[in-house]
Amino acid sequence: MKKWLIRLLAALPLAVAILAIGGAVSAVRRLPDLFPWHQLISTLEPRAGDITPSFTLAAYLEREDAVFREAHAQVDRIVSAGANAAVPNRYVEGSRSYPTRLDTNWNRTQVLTVPEPRGGALLIHGLTDSPYSMRAMAERLHAAGFYTVSLRMQGHGTVPGGLVNTSWEDWAAAVRMGARHVSAKAGSDKPLILVGYSNGGALVTKYAVDALSDPSLPQATKLVLVSPMIGVSPAAALAGAISLLGPVVEKARWIDVVPEYNPFKYNSFPANAGRQTARITRTLSRDLASAAEDGRLQQMPPVLVFQSLLDTTVSTAAVLFELLDRLPANRNELVLFDLNREAGIDAFTRPDAILPRLIGEGTRPYAVTLVANSQPSSLDVSAKSVAAGATAITEEPLGQSWPDGMYSLSHVALPFPIDDPIYGGEGNGRDVGSIALGRLSPRGEKGALIIPAEVLMRVTWNPFFPYLARRLESWVAEPPRR
Repeated sequence: MKKWLIRLLAALPLAVAILAIGGAVSAVRRLPDLFPWHQLISTLEPRAGDITPSFTLAAYLEREDAVFREAHAQVDRIVSAGANAAVPNRYVEGSRSYPTRLDTNWNRTQVLTVPEPRGGALLIHGLTDSPYSMRAMAERLHAAGFYTVSLRMQGHGTVPGGLVNTSWEDWAAAVRMGARHVSAKAGSDKPLILVGYSNGGALVTKYAVDALSDPSLPQATKLVLVSPMIGVSPAAALAGAISLLGPVVEKARWIDVVPEYNPFKYNSFPANAGRQTARITRTLSRDLASAAEDGRLQQMPPVLVFQSLLDTTVSTAAVLFELLDRLPANRNELVLFDLNREAGIDAFTRPDAILPRLIGEGTRPYAVTLVANSQPSSLDVSAKSVAAGATAITEEPLGQSWPDGMYSLSHVALPFPIDDPIYGGEGNGRDVGSIALGRLSPRGEKGALIIPAEVLMRVTWNPFFPYLARRLESWVAEPPRR
């Protein structure tokens, strides 16, 4: 066994070299030419070492402003000169995809104030994303009396090249700064709500676990996680090795290079972004296990999770087994959005896409609500709920139904209502001079589109967002369960 272990360790550098060379060759052959928005790698973002306990939100926003000025000068102005504004491009001034076509540039940190807050809420967006994805939830928390900050994570909202040199430690430091600011503004005696979407879900969970043993960090009162990145594909861990030759072969830094038509989310994907997802989920898993073992996890604030049963970006199973099963009993809840069982595409659905429904499978230490077809032959939906430790099912008709042709939600759909201007199925983006991606439903001959058809067919809005919003509001209003 010792001999084989030595051989394995000796072969490891060779395997990494093969991955790096293979990744570089593949990138050069399959990826299109890079554009200025891929090549600008800003050094102006605040890093983890910069964000000390005395680093303020005002200082963070000053650095953010410098990053946006840099991107405008080195990308927008150059790309816009002589460009065809009729082609959607978020970096071409005059294009429908230009972010400022809306009244607010939602790629930047957003703050909503109230005269006498009942509490504070810090909202953290996902990877390649922007504070725009937190817009609808922040507005509802603000309407409920909360001082809210939807914080832009470093490397986001400007150019995808910004994600080439950032790390999850940078983002975690920004979350700590944001929590200190929100707690101070709302009042240390007021509730502190942390809301995280996708990668933001991992970040706020990491913060809450760290705060259990760090008295300098404000304690969260409750967590709300939307499609949280608790687990990802093991292939994400290979991204770092694949991109090792990035400093020599520029394209080797990239997994995908795609036209940037989306005003508030990157389409291109650098290898470093995949590497950071693997690193933070691995670290979070270790931290959760350690906190469970030494008993600290018993002090974890209550957690409400919204998750689509079908999610190809994060692992739904990891949300259950890595997170919820480890948390204290009787405090937490999972709201799971089922597949549309009346979509008429059963024969075309992969068998491994159908996971257990979690209803009628025995007791669990957390409550489960399944948003699903009321009847097998109906598009109407109900919320079917089972309390923690119970087996009895209660059912609440929601007065909503699956839209025609939609067979499931997606990772990118949950935080967006139907009337979201950009991503909603009834969005008015085009009416206000922007773009309405949620209304696209292209059907025609194959081979004509410059964007992969599977990207355009991915649903970008949640027909059941009113239920999500109602549950969010009731969750933050309830006293914490202990």
